[in-house]
Amino acid sequence: MSAAPTVVQELHGRVLVVRIDREHKRNAIDAETARGLDAALNRLEDDPDIWAGVLTGTGTVFSAGTDLRAGADARTDRGGAYGVVGRRRLTPLVAAVEGPAVGGGMEIALACDLVVASRSAWFALPETRRGVVATSGALFRAPHALPPHVATELLVAGSSLDAERGYHLGLVNRLTEPGRALSTARELADDICRSSPVSVRATMAALHEDRAAAEDAGWSATARASDTVAASADMHEGIAAFFERREPRWSGR
Repeated sequence: MSAAPTVVQELHGRVLVVRIDREHKRNAIDAETARGLDAALNRLEDDPDIWAGVLTGTGTVFSAGTDLRAGADARTDRGGAYGVVGRRRLTPLVAAVEGPAVGGGMEIALACDLVVASRSAWFALPETRRGVVATSGALFRAPHALPPHVATELLVAGSSLDAERGYHLGLVNRLTEPGRALSTARELADDICRSSPVSVRATMAALHEDRAAAEDAGWSATARASDTVAASADMHEGIAAFFERREPRWSGR
């Protein structure tokens, strides 16, 4: 008997809903899940009859990011990390967030074009508390989506941001009651589908072209930051402390 898929696709008219369905692992992304997301987002981009997409998790969690035990290969040639964050899409994608979007989970939300979140949702980038850095776009996308000082606090202090504050700061497009993020995201996607798909794709292309140089520079800066921490004793201590469920003992080296 084959295991249930960890990514589920549902087509609703011209809207493709993509759900990460690995709740027992807090929807953390392993290699299988990355491949599932890649296949779904390839379909979103390649099928001319699909005009918008919604990416969501389950009822209690959006995603905890990388599965630290099984996510070493959670990337794809076309989509980059998680099959999601390295794409330059022309078909709009709405994130529907319930519960935590943490680390790479927040980076997945940042890689989407619009964000709908319920009041149960919260966002965090705790990588520095584990001796690493955010490697999937947050170093440059968080300051683009949020006021720079707020983004810096998330990135260096590991602070969290609740959905209501995220809405007032512009990260979240629509704020809903718990359990309503997906239905509201589908309504927003339906609104997109009322526009000409040619116009929408041309608009998306222009937006991506405008940000392309900054994103390329951001990926280069992210690679340098990642190389710096990879050579450090703090990274090994942070990962060990995470698995041993204790506070890390930083050396600063």
